[in-house]
Amino acid sequence: MPHHADEPEPGRPAAMPTVVPTARPTVLAARAGATAVSGRRADPRRAPRTGATGRAKAGAGATAALVVVATAWFTFGTGVPRTPDAPVGALLHSRHGDLPQPVATPSAPVQLSTAEAGAAGAAADSARSERSERPADLLPGLGQALGSRIPADSNQVVLVSGQGRNSSDSTLTVWSRDSTGRWESLARWPAHNGFHGWTSHHTQGDLRSPIGLYTLGDAGGRLPDPGSRLAYHQDDSFEADGTGFAGEQLEGSFDYVIAIDYNRVTGTSPLDARRPRGSRRGGGIWLHVDHGGPTHGCVTVSQDHMIELLRILDPAAHPVIVMADAAALAA
Repeated sequence: MPHHADEPEPGRPAAMPTVVPTARPTVLAARAGATAVSGRRADPRRAPRTGATGRAKAGAGATAALVVVATAWFTFGTGVPRTPDAPVGALLHSRHGDLPQPVATPSAPVQLSTAEAGAAGAAADSARSERSERPADLLPGLGQALGSRIPADSNQVVLVSGQGRNSSDSTLTVWSRDSTGRWESLARWPAHNGFHGWTSHHTQGDLRSPIGLYTLGDAGGRLPDPGSRLAYHQDDSFEADGTGFAGEQLEGSFDYVIAIDYNRVTGTSPLDARRPRGSRRGGGIWLHVDHGGPTHGCVTVSQDHMIELLRILDPAAHPVIVMADAAALAA
């Protein structure tokens, strides 16, 4: 029977645990200026006015001059410089802490020319298009290093996030992308991965799960097809026995499996033992039924969740799995 990642190699004992830029807002500051007092030059040919009328007009002129001087003092102060964009109210408030801040007059809306409006619209469309083509920006916890590798036609992603580089505990989420490019979370389940955690260079027997993005297309198991949309290969050879790292029974672990296309020939049963990259790089990396402890490199969820996953994944959506510890996913 072909050797599987979660089984000890024959003749060897089981491994022991060891912001789109925007224009800067322009402050439309009140530009107050001193109002000049108007008056006529004295005509030497005319005699100065006397009496009540003359005195009244003279008093009115003096009052107007005082108002102008007061306005200029409150507006410009006594020598404190004002920057061209500083609102007058702010200067008043800075000098007089007990004065309430004047309510700012709303600025008139900026009118864009037809060309400017068109350029702004094109920039917004480009940003939306870029976001829709970069699923890494939309899947929580997934950075560009792995997220940018998701094919444009892959509309289903199984995302496995390990708790740490050397941890065997992880979380599996299932995502589906709709026609608008938006990703929707379909499921979130606890999972296990390799006993020693994760590696970017998996080798046979290292007890680590391989970091990367892999396609999903072939399924199978010891039990009959539960309604899988992937090609399903039922075979009695999907047999697990013995105990795991924590002493748990492995029986039933391969009742349902989905082959992760790491170092294998796609379009074949998960039991196919061919290793295109050589046997030293390991293989037999599957999604399968959890047995309550770490694995030799596979990813496991409960039996009910495996059945649900088999019914969710659709070959027409070109599903992939992205798997790593959380830090590597976010890179």
